[in-house]
Amino acid sequence: MQRCLHDPQRGYYSRNIRSIGNRGDFTTAPQLSETPAKAIAAWVARAMRASDTKNLIEIGPGLGTLSRQILKHLPLRLRYRTKLHLVESSPALTAHQKETLGTKAKFHDDIRTALDQCSGKAIIFSNELVDAFPVRLFQRTTNTWQEVALDHSQGYIREILIKPDSLPESSAFHSDFPSSQRIEVHDSYHQWLQTWLPLWKRGEILTIDYGNTSDQLYHHRPMGSLRAYLLHQRLEGPAIYQNPGLQDITADVNFTDLQNWTSPWLESADPENFADFIRPFSSPTEPDLMEACSHFMCLRQRMHCNWAP
Repeated sequence: MQRCLHDPQRGYYSRNIRSIGNRGDFTTAPQLSETPAKAIAAWVARAMRASDTKNLIEIGPGLGTLSRQILKHLPLRLRYRTKLHLVESSPALTAHQKETLGTKAKFHDDIRTALDQCSGKAIIFSNELVDAFPVRLFQRTTNTWQEVALDHSQGYIREILIKPDSLPESSAFHSDFPSSQRIEVHDSYHQWLQTWLPLWKRGEILTIDYGNTSDQLYHHRPMGSLRAYLLHQRLEGPAIYQNPGLQDITADVNFTDLQNWTSPWLESADPENFADFIRPFSSPTEPDLMEACSHFMCLRQRMHCNWAP
């Protein structure tokens, strides 16, 4: 999954990507309406005042559309004092972001360099970032968990089960699943968090992605949520291993894991359905948007030291 998505020459996100939107492989909420940006801008304004910071960081900004919309909907005085930073590992997407935002943003390929420029004080948000991190896939057997691996020694890709040296940290392993249930763990995201959260000194973070809490994530989903998207077609099973580098591969996010993994540094509100988050800013003429956003969750968190008494 890492190679298919992020290989520097042949990865899905490293190519001259034109896969976002109606003519691509998938569409994100900012392509449907500015309502999500209005809701996020209201959250940004409140978080900036509470944290006394003017730095705003988006991680994984895609084409830069959402950040542009958020700046547009910030209160005028706050808009002009906001310093926007975009963190993007894909050179192709960075080029799109520079076309979209020009001199209105500073561009970084690592969250740590962005935080350094902000002196560790920033409001941070992401939309559909976590699902772009590679997952580890596990399958329940009679007495234990085994990891799903891929073998191509016979000239084609096939799944095999192997015994993991150890299980990654995940709330899903504590659920009472029947034999053959599959789950995904965004272990690479967990490891990535540990590289920069200790450097963040003040602020709040909003994480938006498709997924759910651990107790709801795999309801009626015995094969888990790992899938691919190609030209707006959802692919599952063996099809996700075809066309490497030419299709998006993704899995739902376990928001209980996100809370647990960040608890040493952050205090969390309860995960919220994203449709409920944007509802105060929506209009009755946007039923398609609300339906799309109902499959997403958002998690609001802030540094322990920033919580108001």
